[in-house]
Amino acid sequence: MMGELWAQMGSLMATVVFMYTVFERFVPPQFRDRVQAYAQKFTNHFNPYIQITFPEFSGERLKKSEAYTAIQSYLSANSSQRAKRLKAEVVKDSQTPLVLSMDDNEEITDEFEGVKVWWSAKKASTNQQRYNPFSYYGASDEKRYYKLTFHKRYRDIITVSYIKHVLKEGKEIELSKRQLKLYTNNPSSGWHGYKQSKWSHIVFEHPATFETLAMDQKKKEDILKDLVKFKKGKDYYAKIGKAWKRGYLLYGPPGTGKSTMIAAIANFMNYDVYDLELTAVKDNTELRKLLIETPSKSITVIEDIDCSLDLTGQRKKKKEESEDEEPKDPMRRNEEENSKSSKVTLSGLLNFIDGIWSACGGERIIIFTTNHVEKLDPALIRRGRMDKHIEMSYCCYEAFKVLAKNYLDVESHQLFGTIRQLLVEADMSPADVAENLMPKSLDEDVQTCLQKLIKALVEAKEEKERKRAEEERLMELQEKEESTQMEENNKEKTRENVKENGFH
Repeated sequence: MMGELWAQMGSLMATVVFMYTVFERFVPPQFRDRVQAYAQKFTNHFNPYIQITFPEFSGERLKKSEAYTAIQSYLSANSSQRAKRLKAEVVKDSQTPLVLSMDDNEEITDEFEGVKVWWSAKKASTNQQRYNPFSYYGASDEKRYYKLTFHKRYRDIITVSYIKHVLKEGKEIELSKRQLKLYTNNPSSGWHGYKQSKWSHIVFEHPATFETLAMDQKKKEDILKDLVKFKKGKDYYAKIGKAWKRGYLLYGPPGTGKSTMIAAIANFMNYDVYDLELTAVKDNTELRKLLIETPSKSITVIEDIDCSLDLTGQRKKKKEESEDEEPKDPMRRNEEENSKSSKVTLSGLLNFIDGIWSACGGERIIIFTTNHVEKLDPALIRRGRMDKHIEMSYCCYEAFKVLAKNYLDVESHQLFGTIRQLLVEADMSPADVAENLMPKSLDEDVQTCLQKLIKALVEAKEEKERKRAEEERLMELQEKEESTQMEENNKEKTRENVKENGFH
């Protein structure tokens, strides 16, 4: 009985294959397409499921679809646990270079708000005759796509909410796994030509974190809360009508950890760093073009802003020139302007930070660093441009404990009390403290390094007292000179009064 049934099934399948071959070979394409369209409509009438395809490449120039990439990242998080057949791919610029995803013609299920959906990875070739089995590379007409299948009663949930959820989660997964980069701006002479760009980059591998940052704990917590608030503030910034960006001014003596703070912020926020060298920018137009090329989720850094360009007190200088100096010859003025390496002005920099163009793209951080905050133009560092001012001061006891943990792996010691007192009396940067704590040979232990730090602190204390005494001595001399000058002036006035009254 079973043999007859299998024989009938085989005969039926052979007949279907024969009819399909005849249909494909002898029926005209126009009529064949029409028949297939009607057959698809007939099948859809009884099929309760809807299918959506997401091709790998889209658009006129066949660029890789962002939706396909996001879906691939979203599914890769689940496919390694659910799919039976996986494929491994090496992904460039990723913290996990080897990524597992479901293989072609594999299917996995997903659930969203109680709705079950099916994802499958497909591969199709539009021209089978061009396929070459001996070629090292795949067929040029090979197309990959993801297919999403779900019941038609859940159309609104899937099309309105689920797909948006998948794309958002996929992009976040992709960003969390990507390798951070450190960018620097190229001279404008290299902006044109084959594969030239305004920014060049290297992999950003700085290990600094807020846990290893030598700073007062309350200060660190305050900065972390500010960063978290900013990262989650998209809706809030849109509500108040302000561009989604934030400025930080890091100021303090050299060696207090300003660059380390930038690295810690980048690692915490998972943002790329764009180190802007203003001296390589010719004018304000180039500065604006560089801003446009910086994407969202990035940190634009200008270190030592007071030294990058002569931007301090520009307005005052221009005013003095216009009032005191005679108008220069136009040819001489043009020669002087052309001789300048950079024509970036304070106005151009202000527009770069807080102008209309600064609103292109969102979720950006701008950081300035300086050793002399008093030299900067007040308009450059006002609230709204540099929203948060962070003073990077000399090493305190809380910062020392972090450094002792980092460099010596010790949290308490009998010498900590002495060091705590000396840190109050001496001015020493965290960089100098770290240098003294770092063992220079295998013979140096915790005791030796701490004693070495105490000796350095004592010397710093004596140097501070010497400078203070010298300053007091100079102030006394200055006061004495001023007092002597006042006495002479008073005597001179007395003589003049005597002469005026006729006395000799």
